[in-house]
Amino acid sequence: MDPSGDDPTPRSPHTPTRLRARTAILLSTATALIATAAPASATPPPAAPTPNPTPVVVDCFNKPQTRPDEYLLACGDGNNRLINLHWNTWNHKTATATGTDMINDCRPYCAAGHFHPYPVTVTLSHPQPWPNHPGTHRYTTIRLLYTHTTPTPTPKDVTYQLVYDTPNTTP
Repeated sequence: MDPSGDDPTPRSPHTPTRLRARTAILLSTATALIATAAPASATPPPAAPTPNPTPVVVDCFNKPQTRPDEYLLACGDGNNRLINLHWNTWNHKTATATGTDMINDCRPYCAAGHFHPYPVTVTLSHPQPWPNHPGTHRYTTIRLLYTHTTPTPTPKDVTYQLVYDTPNTTP
């Protein structure tokens, strides 16, 4: 080698030192390309929308129930209660059961009245998000279809809203 640092001996581009240097550069470049491409391909696809959660039915005490054996319809006086409920379905759209509607005839007045059984098919529907309970849906409608006799003057097929929310009293 001369004092200028230039090597007067011409070398072939295929000398072992140059091959190793080229290989190292190519491997480094390939590794860098793979490293920058990997996170993009490893990113999971956007999550599919979460299906509606299975709803609950809210009782008179503002407690969530799933497939209850009994359900109080007359929250104020307790004179109407569904009992012996046997649920056939309970899903994100509807719930259906068979059971008995026990109704007080209130004759001559409710405290002296008698309860009478009426076979009934129950359908819960129209689930909506339950206010102040994130991630929970509740059924908002109940349909009663009396399968034999009906309590006077109730029609054979009746639908009620199940919304017992009290308004917010915050100033």
